[in-house]
Amino acid sequence: MSKDALLARAYESVLAGDEDEALAVAEATIAEGVDPLDVISEGFSRGMTRVGQLFADEEISLPEVIVAADVMQLGMSRLEEHIPRAQRPEPLATVVIGTAEGDVHDIGKRIVATMLSVNGFKVIDLGRDVPAGSFVDAATSNEADIVGCSALMTSTMIGMRTIEEALLTAGLKGRVKTMIGGAATTQEYADKIGADAYAENANDAVAVARELTGAR
Repeated sequence: MSKDALLARAYESVLAGDEDEALAVAEATIAEGVDPLDVISEGFSRGMTRVGQLFADEEISLPEVIVAADVMQLGMSRLEEHIPRAQRPEPLATVVIGTAEGDVHDIGKRIVATMLSVNGFKVIDLGRDVPAGSFVDAATSNEADIVGCSALMTSTMIGMRTIEEALLTAGLKGRVKTMIGGAATTQEYADKIGADAYAENANDAVAVARELTGAR
């Protein structure tokens, strides 16, 4: 099978949410000796980027995005095992991300984490209901460039202010940029608590992360 055919199949498997096809593409890539990085970047990742665009344009639903993200991760995980360490690209920057303390809604955050990863960022996903201290610890131990926090409920937004204060106390504020997002947040709130940026959706988060880190 040609490389172009594999790229097309990888792309379509993500759009279709087809796990079996994604794994079949990965196995064929390995068997044919095609560069796994090409299939990841030009096939699976490109498909996920398209899914993100469709979601932003309200042409597909959130559950469809989640399925596509899982399919992409499945295919990529199989191929990553076959990428020589010397060929693995350096990440553009490191992002620590999580949902504010008290907030157990993490679907949107998961999508943001996936899109950042697809676009070349190293992502440390702390999960949901994350205390401010855990963001600081992860930012320190991973030498993070960005700390990102999401909140779906107005009652948990205070956790974002606490993160800003904790980073300041730890001497990280300024060196580590901060980005917030989620249904409860706004640009006005980001300005109020001193966050460096606000992202409205996953595609916006990628663009903002690039801007904050000067990544190209």
